[in-house]
Amino acid sequence: MRGQDTVYAVLLAAGAGARMGENKLALAFGGKTPLQLCYEAFLESQCPPERIVVAVSENTRAQALSLAEKDARVIVCTGGAARGASVLNALRALQKHGVEAGIATIHDAARCLVPPAVIDAAVCGAREHGCGVAAIPMRDTVRDAKGTLLPRETLFLMQTPQAFDFARILAAYEAAEAGGLQATDDCAVYAAAGYALHFTEGSIMNQKLTYRQDLPFFRAACGASLPRVGFGEDTHALVPGRKLVLGGVEIPHETGLLGHSDADALTHAVTDALLGAAALGDIGMHFPDTDARYRGISSLALLRETAALLRAHGFLPGNVDATVIAERPKLAPYIPAMREALAQALGVEAARIGVKATTSEKMNDEGAEKCITARAVCTLMCVE
Repeated sequence: MRGQDTVYAVLLAAGAGARMGENKLALAFGGKTPLQLCYEAFLESQCPPERIVVAVSENTRAQALSLAEKDARVIVCTGGAARGASVLNALRALQKHGVEAGIATIHDAARCLVPPAVIDAAVCGAREHGCGVAAIPMRDTVRDAKGTLLPRETLFLMQTPQAFDFARILAAYEAAEAGGLQATDDCAVYAAAGYALHFTEGSIMNQKLTYRQDLPFFRAACGASLPRVGFGEDTHALVPGRKLVLGGVEIPHETGLLGHSDADALTHAVTDALLGAAALGDIGMHFPDTDARYRGISSLALLRETAALLRAHGFLPGNVDATVIAERPKLAPYIPAMREALAQALGVEAARIGVKATTSEKMNDEGAEKCITARAVCTLMCVE
């Protein structure tokens, strides 16, 4: 039941991202956009909102509508030319949905690393004091442009969320609109209406995505800078009348590998490892053996297509380590050429490609020369 303690969230996603030089809310961190990360943080808080209004631009409307399709609590409204206009549009959207009282928690979607505990603290502050503004004490020595030392113990860095009694903040923003007041945050508007401010504990992690120089921090915080690891394995039968191709290198032998393409088990294992690391399926899904286009094709061509697919999804190969299990022929003389061919297909230097060969000591089907098996592991780096 709606009441004074009911929480409503306002997510501001209508900014132009001028200082970033691109639409920063379209970027992905750990596979999720800033808006998605903020939405999830609010749902993970101890007081999840009854309604979530997203103030959008045309650049972010599709993202917000996607959330609304999955969650009936989400309302999408058009943002304004300035931040204050976006907040007022969102508050009025809540009002149109019957909201008259409760806690309005206003948050910039660019602060997509917000911990749920920071949201909880702001909400508690608003419930007890009418206002809860996430803030952190100034940590560094501060001087103004003239070099005058400012007392850092009296200074705080404002963050969001900033939570308020709904009726008060709506009235404060309507007064600001009428008076032409422009502010860079909500507590300035609240204070201008005569209300006392109450600060709650923010977080050093709750940074605002603003400049391109911020991207490494955000990627690292979301785990995007960590390598992704993949594993691939492939086995093909040895039969007379086929060429033996491994790692894109044709190897003289009385039998070759049976398959729809050139049956290059080594390249197939590498391809599967890369696709697996990117969570993009497997080689059979992308290059099915029912497709005539791939009959007899060089598996290096499939690897090149896979490399292009990885780049399109924001990944680059880190390194590959592969092992071929074959009783015969002896592969050591061909390994340098295999490494070079695989590296060229992936667009990396051969130093990143490891290929080893071993036997199964005449055990299993590989030892009986019925087949050849290849296994590969790889890393991918995210380059979002």
